[in-house]
Amino acid sequence: MGEVKVYCAMSVDGFIAAPGDDVSWLEAERPAWAPMAQDRWAQQPDGALTFADFYTTVGAILMGRRTFDVVHGMNEWFYGETPILIATGRPLPEFRATVSSASAPIANLVAEAQDLAGDKHVYLDGGSVIRQALDAGLVDEMIVTIHPTILGAGHPLFAGAEQQHAVTVTDVQRYGDGMVQVTMRPAREPMDDSPVPDDGGPAVETPLGLA
Repeated sequence: MGEVKVYCAMSVDGFIAAPGDDVSWLEAERPAWAPMAQDRWAQQPDGALTFADFYTTVGAILMGRRTFDVVHGMNEWFYGETPILIATGRPLPEFRATVSSASAPIANLVAEAQDLAGDKHVYLDGGSVIRQALDAGLVDEMIVTIHPTILGAGHPLFAGAEQQHAVTVTDVQRYGDGMVQVTMRPAREPMDDSPVPDDGGPAVETPLGLA
């Protein structure tokens, strides 16, 4: 079974979209007096993980409804034939056979996405879905590219999580013209190493079931 991963971009102040679900700032042309990088960072080689390379490892996507509505309204579909599970209680428009919906606790949604993904990774997309999975201890890795823009308002990536999370940085790379890509893994307490009971069950009760 693969891991559960986040791959996304956010502004310096932590937003993944401006008000009105606007993401045009991610690709907006910048004036010459506002370069993304200067000095030492401008000389740093681009060694970041691109979305195309990341996507080759993805077997299924668990996507929030707001994110789906935004990408559904675009002129281009970025996800090919990858199975996509939309977390929503509202009916989806007739679209593609690869897109389905479910309304359940986040642990159940992640487990369903893992079944769809097989041996490959699950890609979480959408702020609410990411925060819920993070709070539930279900995220294995987060690859976040920081765009050198301050939006001031919008839709947050991590703000709104229900608890504090310690994360461990495993890599920092320059992306493109000067964005900063940070790869992190949520820090977790070591698993209990007491003997497994004779009946084969867990040595201790786990707080989250993946039913």
